[in-house]
Amino acid sequence: MAFTTTVREVIDNDKTGLLTKHSSWERVQLIEVATILNGAPFDSAMFSITEGHPLIRIRDVLTGTTSTYFRGTYDNAYVVRQGELVVGMDGDFNSAYWGAVPALLNQRVCKITPDENFYSKAFLGHLLPGYLAAINANTSAITVKHLSSKTIGEIELPLPPRPEQTRIVEKLEELLSDLDAGVAELKAAQKKLGQYRQSLLKAAVEGALTAEWRASRKVGAGDTALETGSQLLQRILTERRARWEAKQRAKFAEQGKPQPRDWQEKYPEPVQPDTSDLPNLPDGWVWASVDQLTAEQKYGSSSKTNEDSTGVPILRMGNIQDGDLDFSNLKYLPADHDEFPGLYLQDGDLLFNRTNSPELVGKTAVYRSQLSPCSFASYLISVRFCESYIPELASTFINSAYGKHWIKSVVVQQVGQANVNGSKLAALAIPLPPFDEQKVIVSSLHAQTSEIVEQLKNVETSLKQSAAQRKNILRAAFSGQLVPQDTNDEPASVLLERIRADRDERDKQPKVRKAKQQKEIAAMVSKLMDVLAEAGDWLPAQEAFRRCGVADGAQTEQLEALYAELRALDKAGRLAVEPVTDTQGRKLHDRLKLLAA
Repeated sequence: MAFTTTVREVIDNDKTGLLTKHSSWERVQLIEVATILNGAPFDSAMFSITEGHPLIRIRDVLTGTTSTYFRGTYDNAYVVRQGELVVGMDGDFNSAYWGAVPALLNQRVCKITPDENFYSKAFLGHLLPGYLAAINANTSAITVKHLSSKTIGEIELPLPPRPEQTRIVEKLEELLSDLDAGVAELKAAQKKLGQYRQSLLKAAVEGALTAEWRASRKVGAGDTALETGSQLLQRILTERRARWEAKQRAKFAEQGKPQPRDWQEKYPEPVQPDTSDLPNLPDGWVWASVDQLTAEQKYGSSSKTNEDSTGVPILRMGNIQDGDLDFSNLKYLPADHDEFPGLYLQDGDLLFNRTNSPELVGKTAVYRSQLSPCSFASYLISVRFCESYIPELASTFINSAYGKHWIKSVVVQQVGQANVNGSKLAALAIPLPPFDEQKVIVSSLHAQTSEIVEQLKNVETSLKQSAAQRKNILRAAFSGQLVPQDTNDEPASVLLERIRADRDERDKQPKVRKAKQQKEIAAMVSKLMDVLAEAGDWLPAQEAFRRCGVADGAQTEQLEALYAELRALDKAGRLAVEPVTDTQGRKLHDRLKLLAA
């Protein structure tokens, strides 16, 4: 969807303070002080990951690097060089200076080149993110948000005197360089803590965390006083079958029927673990499937939740954070909901996120009666383990590198999302240590991860403080409070007059070119209709344009004018325009089809 309000309304309603200006400054539309170049529709059939010229796609804007290459010919006008300002026009509307390696400007990314006689590129680079974020917040979206170069051009930038722009940038760079260095250190610490946490999970499920404990007790090496994992598994399986038989006898008794002959033979044996590609375990440990250790597995409620906190809280995927449950931002179902109490969680139930984007599938945590009663949503699976297995071990394994590798191997990719069903979860092989060792692992892991979590919270607090400090500095800069005004500067009003005089002079020339362009576009549209009539069916827009003679290096104005004509034909019912998306729901390209007159 597109931007539905005006930039002026966004500025007037701003609450961030990042769109303000000093009373002595003017405002000027971005298009008056800069050139906006839209990316070219490079043919995706010519994309490569190994050869060709680097190509900037939306996902590359913030990183300043790309792993996509274009093997075709191109117009040098679309080469973006180091330090040039680029904007992603779908999704989050990010802006950044491009990195060191020159790259081609692909469609849905634009380059902004200010006239530095009137407007500082560095000043614009600091200003632009606040305006783009405000426009993004006012852009509705069903799938992906879209930004037009027209909207970018209409952004009413604050216009300080040109020398003051330079002074502001110098002061900003002085203040923000120290702040950015501190943020970089915090993020490095955050990354190291995350890596350390993962190494702890790995050590726990590999047995390294309790190696000394095992050595002191000789588990699996002749100490008959300690039950091994293998013996424990056999006991769990025996108890599992006994529970099933007890339930069956109760069922027969309730129905008033005699026990059928050989009814015990119908016992559903649990799934055996596939250990063919699994590493060796410590002495005394054994691999077991989740199904072997499970007393019950359930899918959550698909009923629509509400905000009525007098009901029963419903845990959702968003409540699972870094292996723990976050009980903020809860939804609810009425206490008399017909799925209750059958879907109430019990202490120790493991919650597994079974469906979402690939990076979110498999988020796992253990419920420990923090809220009671409590239930869960349908895209979560609850697993109730037997009493002789501590569920935090399964959660640790799934959240570790081993679990992430397993999820990648079994995930089913569907349109826009990934999925791991209950059957695959039941077949997951997890380590089963002796019960005494399970308790030592969980206790040790809890103590060490609690310390990591506390440090991560401190880092996150510091990052938020840095972000707030950065905003305060930018607010001061954009409101004219960061550096003093200089009465010797050319007033902003005079600068604005010069800008508009220059624009008026430039506007005198293009009229002839515009008339010529209109004729070219009309001829192109006529040819496009012939191409589509000849095709007789859907045709990718890029291929249709190519057959009309519109090369990959076509000028932005030419492409925008052509698209305007296509929109008019679409509204008139003469042409159908339809987006083509990938399995993630991301738009790949448009396709066109001629409709009957």
